[in-house]
Amino acid sequence: MTRPNHKPKIIEHYDVVSPFYRSLWGEHLHHGYWIRGDESKEKAQLQLTEHLAQLANVKPGSDILDVGCGFGASSLYLAKHYATTVTGITISPVQVEMATQSAAAKGLDAKFLLMDAEAMTFQKQFDILWSVESISHLQDLPAFFSSASELLKPAGSLAITDWFKKKNLTPAETRKFIDPIEKGMFVELQTMEDYEQLLISNGLQIMHREVLNRNCEQTWDLGLEIIKYKHFWALAAKLGAHFVSYLKAFQAMRAGFASGNFVYGLFVASKIPSV
Repeated sequence: MTRPNHKPKIIEHYDVVSPFYRSLWGEHLHHGYWIRGDESKEKAQLQLTEHLAQLANVKPGSDILDVGCGFGASSLYLAKHYATTVTGITISPVQVEMATQSAAAKGLDAKFLLMDAEAMTFQKQFDILWSVESISHLQDLPAFFSSASELLKPAGSLAITDWFKKKNLTPAETRKFIDPIEKGMFVELQTMEDYEQLLISNGLQIMHREVLNRNCEQTWDLGLEIIKYKHFWALAAKLGAHFVSYLKAFQAMRAGFASGNFVYGLFVASKIPSV
C-alpha cells in the first residue's frame, strides 16, 4: 500500500484543486488565526501570517525560502509588507504558474520554483526558512530538517506552522481521529515532540513553541460550509474515491480540533552558530 503522503497523489490533487480552491477559499491556502473571533476569514489568514512573521523576527531585506508555498500568497505578503526577497518552492506545476503570475501582476520581488522540499538544491543560505502547513506532506523528515538547517545562515530562523497529532493516542483514537485526516489530506502526522527532537538534533534552538488550536479551529466551521458547494462535488465525481476522502477529511479535521486529538502547532527555531 502506498503511504497517504504519496507524492504523485499530492501533485495531482493540488494541480487540479488549486484554481478551484483559490476561487472559493481565497489567496491564502492555510488556516486562519482568530484573535477576537469575529474577524473575516481573510483577515484571520493574514493574522496567522503576521503572527508567525513577528515571532520569526522578519526584517526588511531578509532572504526567505518559503517551503510548500501554495499559490504564493504568504511569499507575496512577506515581500510586500516586509520588503523581503522570497523564493517559494512547491511540487505542483499549477501552483508555480499561479504564484508566478501573481508576483508579476503585483510587481513583487518573489520567484517560484518547481522543487521537492526533500531534494532542495540551492547554492546559498537563507535568513529564514518559512513553512506553513507543508512539512506533514513529506516522507523523510530527518532528511528535510537536516537540509533545512544547512540552508540557514548562522542565527537564521526556521518558522513553521504544521499539523500534528496529540501524543500518546490509543490505537482506537488514532483510527477514529487521525487516520481519516491522513488519508484525506495526504499527510502523515507526527507529534510536536517529534519535531522538537528533529530541530534540536539538527543544531536548532527552539525560540518559540505554541499550540494554536483555540485560535484556528474556526477554520473548519467555514470549511464545512465551503464543501457544500456543488463545484467540489462535481470534482469528486470526476476524480473519484481519493477526492471523496479529501472532502470527508474536512469533517475529520473539525472533529480532531473538537476532541484535542489533532494539534495545530507553531515552532520558531534559530540556527546555533558553530564555534
